[in-house]
Amino acid sequence: MPLIELKHVVAGYGGAPILNGVDIAIEKSDIGVIVGPNGAGKSTTLKAIFGLLKVTGGTITFAGEDIANSLPDKLVPRGLSFVPQEKNVFTSMTVEENLEMGAFTRRDDFSETMAWVYEMFPVLAEKRRQPAGELSGGQRQMVAMGRALMSKPSLLMLDEPSAGLSPRYVIEIFETIVRVNQEGVGILMVEQNARQALAFASKGFVLAGGQNRFTGTGAELIADPEVAKSFLGG
Repeated sequence: MPLIELKHVVAGYGGAPILNGVDIAIEKSDIGVIVGPNGAGKSTTLKAIFGLLKVTGGTITFAGEDIANSLPDKLVPRGLSFVPQEKNVFTSMTVEENLEMGAFTRRDDFSETMAWVYEMFPVLAEKRRQPAGELSGGQRQMVAMGRALMSKPSLLMLDEPSAGLSPRYVIEIFETIVRVNQEGVGILMVEQNARQALAFASKGFVLAGGQNRFTGTGAELIADPEVAKSFLGG
């Protein structure tokens, strides 16, 4: 059974739908990457899963349960976390306070999870007392990911995790995503650096006009001449 599965999903912001029958399925062991041109419905797909906009058609199941139009506060305790592209840290709060906020749904001792997050992102341990707003863009992205991991999700969704980052931090963020997946967390992400992301993706989904255009492993999509020409810059 897939960890997350979308079948023929139709969704949007109230007017004409942005998604017109999107199909996506990944296992917990997968890194799923959604790519495509601007306006393809990539970020809309993640928002539809996370209950941030209205799903008007199709089905979304997570761990075998229907979650279409469920609200985020119901989804996080079920094991679903989402890191939006922008405004994804509390800038006036310290790094550690940001991480603690990620555990707000938990009633158990989360100190082991905190230690694991610091192991994943050693620079955050060094800067744990520093306000997140004083960090670099790459470090802030680490805080956002770390906070999302504090709820112990089985699926982590990331919207453009490398956006605006220096090449050094792009590589570091991607390497960390792979490590998090190896620790047993499924990944579903939208990424503008399509070729780089597909290189480590076990599943890839090319969207255009709110519909699937191509689906395959990351390697298959990179090797597909039509995908390369139309969506990967040749």
